[in-house]
Amino acid sequence: MNTKPDYDKLYELAESQGGYFAANQAKDIGFSYERLSNNVNSGRFIRAAHGIYRLAHFPNSPYEDLFIAWLRTGPDSAISHESALAIYDFSDALPFEVHVTVPREASRRRYDIRQHTNELHEDEITFRAGLAVTTVARTIADVAASGLAEELVIQAIEEALERGMVSENELKRYVDIRGGRLRKILSAFLDTRGSG
Repeated sequence: MNTKPDYDKLYELAESQGGYFAANQAKDIGFSYERLSNNVNSGRFIRAAHGIYRLAHFPNSPYEDLFIAWLRTGPDSAISHESALAIYDFSDALPFEVHVTVPREASRRRYDIRQHTNELHEDEITFRAGLAVTTVARTIADVAASGLAEELVIQAIEEALERGMVSENELKRYVDIRGGRLRKILSAFLDTRGSG
């Protein structure tokens, strides 16, 4: 293990994550917990939550709670479901908890995070302001499957299509994969749209 803290590497990592980083990420590049505390005390780092830090010269993100949840659940996770809809500003759904999709092998539950254990492919993750988020099509498929009110799913589909952030073909691809409720909602939406 590297014994000398590498500030350049830490800054590069944090920059790619909106200024945030986890203690375990810092530890991997030579920062002891004592060194992290010293940097907090000197004002170089800000403790955002237990084990989660932000570089002081980065502004506080309006999505800080999402950064904290994402960094706590690990690098293979992504903000998803209603929380992703909120990031995209696609619907009036107001999530009461942070939704994160984690790999199937992730088993540690966290009291303040709604973990969805599911397979997540690399092409289903995008980054918004340094935050890993499920893609628009995957997000819509997830909220449809999880039972979000039909009118909110339709609102998300409409917004996403109108803003050019997803195509009908991308949504139809998920219908082929997921079927079920997404098929029903998308078909009804496209029928109404076609007849309008």
